[in-house]
Amino acid sequence: MRRLVNITPKGGLAFVLGSLPLMAAFLVYVHAATLRHAANAADKVLPTLSQMAASFAKMAFTQDPMTGHVLMVADTLASLQRLGLGILISTVLALVIGMALGIVPLVRASFSPFVATLAVIPPIAVLPILFIAFGLGETSKVILIIIGITPFMVRDLAACVAALPSEQIVKAQTLGASTWQLAIRVVLPQILPRLIDSVRLSLGPAWVFLISAEAIASDVGLGYRIFLVRRYLAMDIILPYVAWIAILALMMDFVLRALSRESFPWAHRKAG
Repeated sequence: MRRLVNITPKGGLAFVLGSLPLMAAFLVYVHAATLRHAANAADKVLPTLSQMAASFAKMAFTQDPMTGHVLMVADTLASLQRLGLGILISTVLALVIGMALGIVPLVRASFSPFVATLAVIPPIAVLPILFIAFGLGETSKVILIIIGITPFMVRDLAACVAALPSEQIVKAQTLGASTWQLAIRVVLPQILPRLIDSVRLSLGPAWVFLISAEAIASDVGLGYRIFLVRRYLAMDIILPYVAWIAILALMMDFVLRALSRESFPWAHRKAG
């Protein structure tokens, strides 16, 4: 008897199955918006697709007379700059600290409790401290992203290093490898695919921390714009902005996954 757990959709079937929930959510929204506008043509809670398209075109292609900028372009560039810098610094820190925790027992014994403590502190709770210590500029927003995602990435990489076969470490030492050579030539090549996966998994939390910081103290950015226009119940702007953030996150995830498959095909063959 063919069991349900053994059926693996591929190709077109996988695409259709993956599209069904999105299409269902889209149709439910269109139906609900149509009903609300039939009852009240001035409804702002669920704008129609034409209203959102008009607002999106205005924000994405029209120059703002006050600032001289195209608002969505300026917001996107500002948010991506903060996000990219935060993720880049977190990735470097996670790689260095994660490898040290995984390879060197003395480092693991000294700093594992510290990293574990940082990981359980809600990053949003320290946001006021960051604003007091670093001001309301870019530094506090980038540091919030770093504090938010680095502990998770460090622990993930340290666990990946610890899971490497001990035979490899023993054989390398037998051949005379130093600690530095073990790290660079044995451990590093094997954890790079996991590092990319950690970055992919951290994208969602990183966006959350970025939007939170921009909502509180900023004058440009995707999060700033969403919380600015909410005062006017401008759902026709908020929803396209939310959709745009989702598209940006999906594009980042796609690029990272493609980079991992292209650079480390052996890791994906092993994963099956």
